[in-house]
Amino acid sequence: MTACRTSVSSRTAAFAAFLLSTGTLFAPSAAAHTTEGGFVLLLPTGYYIAGGTLVVAATFLLLLLVPARLLRCMAETRLRLGRLPALPGLIGSSVSFLLLVVLLLAGLFGSRDPLANPLPLTIWTLFWVAFVLLQALLGDLWAVINPWIAPYRLILRLLGRSGTDAPLLRYPEWLGYWPAVLGFLAFGWFELVDIAPADPARLAFAVIVYFDITIIGMILFGERNWLSRAECFSVFFGFVGRLSPLQVSERSELTLAFPGAPLARADPLPVSGVLFVLLTLATVSFDGLDRTFWWLDLGGINPLDFPGRSAVVGQNSLGLLAMWGALAGAYLLAVWLGRRLSGDGADFKTGLGAFVLSILPISLGYHFAHYLTTLLVNGQYAVLALNDPFALGWNLVGLGGGHVTVSFLNNLDSVAVIWKLQAAAVVGGHILALAVAHMAAVERFGTSRAAFISQVPLAVLMVAYTLFGLWLLAAPTAG
Repeated sequence: MTACRTSVSSRTAAFAAFLLSTGTLFAPSAAAHTTEGGFVLLLPTGYYIAGGTLVVAATFLLLLLVPARLLRCMAETRLRLGRLPALPGLIGSSVSFLLLVVLLLAGLFGSRDPLANPLPLTIWTLFWVAFVLLQALLGDLWAVINPWIAPYRLILRLLGRSGTDAPLLRYPEWLGYWPAVLGFLAFGWFELVDIAPADPARLAFAVIVYFDITIIGMILFGERNWLSRAECFSVFFGFVGRLSPLQVSERSELTLAFPGAPLARADPLPVSGVLFVLLTLATVSFDGLDRTFWWLDLGGINPLDFPGRSAVVGQNSLGLLAMWGALAGAYLLAVWLGRRLSGDGADFKTGLGAFVLSILPISLGYHFAHYLTTLLVNGQYAVLALNDPFALGWNLVGLGGGHVTVSFLNNLDSVAVIWKLQAAAVVGGHILALAVAHMAAVERFGTSRAAFISQVPLAVLMVAYTLFGLWLLAAPTAG
């Protein structure tokens, strides 16, 4: 284990751990943001919304009692678990790319049923739900299986270009993360607004277009530049991987760290990077808002007779942008007020980018809660579809004749477990976000008190967002 620069007693460490975990003890009485099979306990709505919100607010107040030296120690400490074995160069990327090719062929020529075709089930359930969570738990898996790298390296070889990163053009500094922002916005729009994002052929076409854009970008600007700043999934997974307690050093050593500690010590992001992170939260939040009775009523739509996605394309397009803009405006205001309270004289853009990564735990908490029931049900469909990807009667993994089980959704004990997991994810995500933001502020201001003062407006924003998320769970939805 790497040593902290200042000594901290075991009693103090235990006290800090208690403070940071206090909120999760009360998580079952809070709520989660979810749709599609969400559960509402038979309790007065006001009580559990207030309970979850107060837990997050109390956690921020308790952080004032944690000494700055202990927070630095928590951010710096690494427990060495061992050295990872050397893997053959591109085996992970090659396998991932070949799997993607098979899935695209299935999307184009397989079953038209989204619940029988493996492409939409793999993209929307295994990739966008399960893999995101695995990345946050186990570290940067995407760097190993990134499907763009193997074909890019092959193209370079066929073109007779030496090296693994030989760009034709220099990546402009002013471009920043803007390509990733546009890419993720397009992805979010396709998922939430497009009339048929689960249609296998339609999805296959979208994936092929994105694949071509990515390869062209890598050829023009180089693998490293394009993947680190322009390719939205590599950027997103790169940030999410820093949230994991498992980190890999430059010497391939696997270490155990405090969850989110690398986020607290990350360099400030430019404005484009700030907007990218805020977009990830806005997307999953709007995914919970877009089918509430309140939102549909704004467009004059009867939620009890929902006409389908085609009726709300315009409204939801504006809603997604409005959610992103509102969140960006609230975050900008919180950072500006924090600077005024703390007397921070640093460049405003630097302050803006210094704390935005602390929002990622909130985004991941909502991601888990929102998609948990989808993962439990559609994950079964995905396995069955992969057993016979082209609907030809194959039985690749011996699941022929298998069926999807949803009876657990009607079992009160199962519902209670799912509810508690969702609740813990939402409240725990906000608590971890507060802790990461406070760690980052201590790194910036030096003392726990100064850090606390600077973070008051951001903490108010996080508490308000907790209230919003808990309201989303309680709000009735169409479909």
